[in-house]
Amino acid sequence: MARSEAAARVRELLGDDTGRTYADEADVRLKDTPQPLYQLLVLAHLLSARIRAETAVAAARALFAAGMRSPRRMRDASWQERVDALGEGGYRRYDERTATQLGEEAELVLEKYGGDLRRMRAEADGDVDALRAALREMPGIGPAGADIFLREVQGIWPEMGPFLDERALKGARRAHLPTDREALARLVPREELPALAAALVRVSLERGTKDSHRAAA
Repeated sequence: MARSEAAARVRELLGDDTGRTYADEADVRLKDTPQPLYQLLVLAHLLSARIRAETAVAAARALFAAGMRSPRRMRDASWQERVDALGEGGYRRYDERTATQLGEEAELVLEKYGGDLRRMRAEADGDVDALRAALREMPGIGPAGADIFLREVQGIWPEMGPFLDERALKGARRAHLPTDREALARLVPREELPALAAALVRVSLERGTKDSHRAAA
């Protein structure tokens, strides 16, 4: 595919809801401040389970609407409050285990990073693998959750980009786009990389199973 054709296809993908990031869907106004970064971590956690992406997004919104928008508020909420919020979002298949993990995760964010994931970024010092390893120390965050976080955060942590994991590249193949990360990244401004990654993930899931989101690395 010629570069002009690839660029036109990308603009088509980004021109509708396919091009929304998952943070956008969850009403997380992502910027480089502690609260939205923590909310992205929670969202990545929820999205990484074998559950529909729409359900994970709804559960994240329910948690935030219930006041659990920061690690301190998440930690201080009761286990039952977390279960109830997850259930309200339809996240019932993993609600009890996830409620426990979210409490433990919040505690670790507070203890190790003072509630501020920018400290995690600083410790990684531009090393994607180091940041992925730090993310995987979080209870409930495995390879898929770490990749989801990195796909979304690269717009505000540009040293982590271009981050287009195997799930996104699978979508690129299905969309008949280049599967070279650098070539794909050159098709959009750097600030649009999270939206491109999300669009490609959705394309990769179009012919998936009833589990509409599992971002395996």
